[in-house]
Amino acid sequence: MVSYRTPLGRARGLGSAKHGATHWIAERVSSIALVPLVIWAIYGVLRLASGDYGFAVHWIQDPLNATLTVLTLATSFWHMHSGMRVIVEDYIHKTLTKSGLLIINLFVCGLAGALAIFSVLKVALGGA
Repeated sequence: MVSYRTPLGRARGLGSAKHGATHWIAERVSSIALVPLVIWAIYGVLRLASGDYGFAVHWIQDPLNATLTVLTLATSFWHMHSGMRVIVEDYIHKTLTKSGLLIINLFVCGLAGALAIFSVLKVALGGA
């Protein structure tokens, strides 16, 4: 089959959708934000490893620890969602499969992040 389209005509519609740079920058910003948050989380886990349940509850009830834990969780789940979205968009070519996986990715990351943050807030605000 002979194509009479020019190289420009064949390439048209395959280029940038004008949102790739925004996603790339958002991934880098969340990566940079995660560096100090993960270092703090490692410190927190090491500190919590030496205590019991009561110590952990008291530790998470400190406003600074609760805030940093929620920020770590929110940033981590956002970063995971962004990374998985790029993988699906780049490597899944069937439109229906891609759409389904993107929706599943959104719901799994959103639900897991919301449950984790809710759990931290429940303990931090004295509900546990």
